[in-house]
Amino acid sequence: MQIDLNNKTALITGATGQLGRVMARTLAQCGANVAIHYRSNENQAIELQDEIHSYGSRATIVQADITNLDSILTMKKKIEEQLGSVDIVVANAVVQYQWTSILEQSPEDYESQFESCVMQSVYLAKAFAPAMIKQKWGRFVGINTECVMQNFPTQSAYVAGKRGMDGVYRVLAKEIGEHQITVNQVAPGWTISERDRLNKTEHSESYEQTVPLKRRGTDQEIANAVAFLASDLASFITGAYIPVSGGNVMPSI
Repeated sequence: MQIDLNNKTALITGATGQLGRVMARTLAQCGANVAIHYRSNENQAIELQDEIHSYGSRATIVQADITNLDSILTMKKKIEEQLGSVDIVVANAVVQYQWTSILEQSPEDYESQFESCVMQSVYLAKAFAPAMIKQKWGRFVGINTECVMQNFPTQSAYVAGKRGMDGVYRVLAKEIGEHQITVNQVAPGWTISERDRLNKTEHSESYEQTVPLKRRGTDQEIANAVAFLASDLASFITGAYIPVSGGNVMPSI
C-alpha cells in the first residue's frame, strides 16, 4: 500500500513557505503535478518548480493574492492552462503579523487573519469546487493549528481566523460530500522547519515537556498527513480536524 497521486493536480497556497515547500515536494514525490502558489517570493517558487521537475512531475508557478477572489480566479485560469483542472487544494497560506495582547492588537491584524483564513477558504471553494463536482472527486485540505485548542495569550487574531476557517471547512464538507469530495484540516503543532535546522533551533525543552511524545514534530510529518488526506487512502474521511502535534492537543468527543 502506498500513497498514489499520479494523474492528480494539486495546488498548494503559500507553497514557498517553510511548511508549504515540503508539502509541494511530498505531493510531487507521490506523483502529483503541482501548482506552486506564491505571493512575492518568485525565486523560491522557481527553485521549487525545478526540484519538482526533477522528480518527474509537472509543475507551474502561480502568483496570487489569496485574499482576493479575482486574483484567485486568474490563478485558476493559469493553472488550468498549464496543468489542467485542480483535483487537490491545500490551503496553507496565511498573512504573517506580530502577536500581542487583545488590548494591543490592531484591528487590521484581525482583518488580515479573517481574510487569509476564512475568505481564502471561501474563495478557493468557489474557484475549484465546481470542477471537482463535475468529476465526482476532489480534496480540500486546510492547514489549521493546535493554537485553536490552546487559546493562549497573544494568539487571539490567529485563533479567531483559524476558528473561522474551521467553521467554513466543516460546512463545506457537508455541502459537497455527496460528490465524493473530502474536506479536512491538518493542525500542526510547533513544527521544526528548514529555518530551525539552519539556525539550530530545533529544540525547546519547555515546549517539548508539554508534548506526550516529548519532541517537536517535523515539516515532513505535517506533509505526510496532507498527502494521506489527499489520497484515496483517506476516501472516507471528511470534516475532520486532525492535530499533528504529538498529542499536545487532543480533540474530545
